[in-house]
Amino acid sequence: MTNKKKIIIEGVTESGETFRPSDWAERMGGKLSTFHKRRIHYSPMLQPSMKDGHKCVILDPNLKKSNPELYESIIKFAKANKLKICDEEDTETSSE
Repeated sequence: MTNKKKIIIEGVTESGETFRPSDWAERMGGKLSTFHKRRIHYSPMLQPSMKDGHKCVILDPNLKKSNPELYESIIKFAKANKLKICDEEDTETSSE
C-alpha cells in the first residue's frame, strides 16, 4: 500500500513573514468545501490547518488527477506568493 504524502503549503513566505490576509487558508479550503446544517465541511483533498503556529493548507496530491485546474491554481498561488511548500511528515507508521 503506497500512501502519497500530502503537500503542505505554509502561510509563511520564504523570507519568514506571515502571509496575509489571515483567512487565506480558509478561503482556499473553501474552494472544495460544502455546507451541511449551517457548518462548513472541508474536503479531505484541500483542508486548512495549522503547522508550527502558522496557518497552512493541506493538499492531497490526488487532487492533481481529480481537479487539475484547481491543483495548478493552488500551486501557482503558493509559488507566486513565495509560500513554503513541503511534504507532510509520515506519522501513520510511528506508534512507538
